[in-house]
Amino acid sequence: MQETRQNRISRLLQKELATIFQGQTRMMHGVMVSVTRVKVSPDLSICTAYLSIFPSDKGEEILKNIIANEKTIRYDLGQRVRNQLRIIPELRFFIDDSLDYIERIDELLKK
Repeated sequence: MQETRQNRISRLLQKELATIFQGQTRMMHGVMVSVTRVKVSPDLSICTAYLSIFPSDKGEEILKNIIANEKTIRYDLGQRVRNQLRIIPELRFFIDDSLDYIERIDELLKK
């Protein structure tokens, strides 16, 4: 039962975070941030979001900017899901480098 609730909340947070990042990156031409995966702790207090950033060479810089603006992002998220969640979880962001890993494996296999 608890796992089902965690999955529903993680899908909700993923959708809303993706919408927030889409609005913020619209001003930055040539940059795209997508939320690939969201995990929520069992007590729903911590949300871990994995981000895929294009172009990947700007990934660290953009992630630092996102972490610096974490409170603003959490506030925006709270405004969007205030009717569904009582407590807005603490946000943690990490770069999802699985696409880069797949690309690297493809390059090695071609050689």
